Amino acid sequence: MMASNNSVKKTLTVAFALCIVCSVVVASAAVALRPIQQKNQEQDRMSNLLQVAELYKPGQDILALYDKLITARVVNLNTGEYAEDKNPETFDQFEAAKDPAQSRTLSGAQDLAGIGRRENYATVYLVGDPQNPDKIILPVRGQGLWSLMSGYLALKGDGNTVVGLSFYDQGETPGLGGEVDNPDWKALWDGKKIYPENGMDPAIRLVKGGVGPQTPDAEYKVDALSGATLTSKGVTNLLQFWLSDAGFAEYLARFRATTQGA
Repeated sequence: MMASNNSVKKTLTVAFALCIVCSVVVASAAVALRPIQQKNQEQDRMSNLLQVAELYKPGQDILALYDKLITARVVNLNTGEYAEDKNPETFDQFEAAKDPAQSRTLSGAQDLAGIGRRENYATVYLVGDPQNPDKIILPVRGQGLWSLMSGYLALKGDGNTVVGLSFYDQGETPGLGGEVDNPDWKALWDGKKIYPENGMDPAIRLVKGGVGPQTPDAEYKVDALSGATLTSKGVTNLLQFWLSDAGFAEYLARFRATTQGA
């Protein structure tokens, strides 16, 4: 006697078979699409680098522009020297930050950016002639109110004047901390200085109340984000960290001493 099509056994068998088929389809799609996803991620990274350095206009070929204008180099953050034995095309500083052998734990007092660990090496991007760059782009990241904010800071060839600051990954409150993506706010960074004239202690920071021509030390100050005190503090902290001795200060000191901007 044949089992009823409504039996529990047949229902479970059909459901199990359907799950297997769906899993195979999803897994196959993920594998097939991975190269496309990786290509898109790489193009997005290049686009962010070009935009923060004010090199990109809509409609331009991102890959061709990046290859023509930008050279990636890996830097030893402890010595400030280029790491010639590391390939910037394959080195992943975010993975390195998770590896105890390639990073170090930051104490509470050291961890101004709230990142927990700092990698020993980082990738920087030189614009123009690598021996005498027009601009330099540094990766920065740090904790905001709700999220880890990751972005790029672009400097002129003097290693001290800001070209732009942009965050490609952040999850701050829309309309408040999320205004780190607002073009009007990002435009405030152009021309600001990160270090005082004689010294390598980072002076750049966000301040409440507005910054105008009459504001003392206005060249080191940017308007804080309205209604986003903790996100603004996070931006200040991450810049203070990555531009200090714990970050790129040693590298930038060498950079400034060996380029035309020194």
